[in-house]
Amino acid sequence: MKKLQPAIAGLVCVIICFNAYHGFSQSQDSSKRRQLKNVIRYNLSGAALFGVDRYVVFGYERLINKRQSMSMNIGRASLPKLITISNDSFQLQKDRKNSGINFSLDYRFYLQKENKHFAPHGLYIGPYYSYNNFERENEYTFTKTGGQAQVGTSDTRFSIHTFGGELGYQFVLWKRFAIDLVMIGPGVSVYKIEAKFGGTLTDEQRAQLRDAVEDMLTQRFPGMNYVLSDKQLDANGALKTTSIGFRYIVHIGFVF
Repeated sequence: MKKLQPAIAGLVCVIICFNAYHGFSQSQDSSKRRQLKNVIRYNLSGAALFGVDRYVVFGYERLINKRQSMSMNIGRASLPKLITISNDSFQLQKDRKNSGINFSLDYRFYLQKENKHFAPHGLYIGPYYSYNNFERENEYTFTKTGGQAQVGTSDTRFSIHTFGGELGYQFVLWKRFAIDLVMIGPGVSVYKIEAKFGGTLTDEQRAQLRDAVEDMLTQRFPGMNYVLSDKQLDANGALKTTSIGFRYIVHIGFVF
């Protein structure tokens, strides 16, 4: 995520400059233009973080009145591969199952005093709910240095329910192209992890696979290093906790 921040910050600066340059001319004829009420969008930040083949989420926003809208996003999301740990090697042999879903709802209030444009262009606040569920079943060979390969299986299930509030800004460029930035989205999340391991692995090797699952979650999911900072999967590979959550999204879309 840190690698994306300079690029995203640069993109935001360019957009703000462009918006300021054209804002005056657009505001002059805003009363003459018909207010467009629909936006279809694509989650660009999720695809950049997890991969375009692992994260494909689309959304739809509909204005309820001149300053309020409802938005829904849904699509496919999947867990990345486990991370190699220590001097031992886990080699993926078979991807039995790799599926998941991302679903979210939000209600937006476009701030009239802060916006000179028609919604859905402008600054907004509002509540949101998001749900993520990931399932991954794999078969591995485990080869320890100087040892014989053994076969192991993993079944990982990870879900997140989040309720919170968001602050964002949606730019509408050239009347049709939308860039939606959810900049601040604190919330409360319920995290549940279930990781089961089988095969001919020893207890020590299962423990290392369990550590690999934790590493994968903390390194690939923003904020999970904080959530799991003082927690770990139990002996059965399970964990359930309530902690802080957040939402940070970049969408691109089409207004009609």
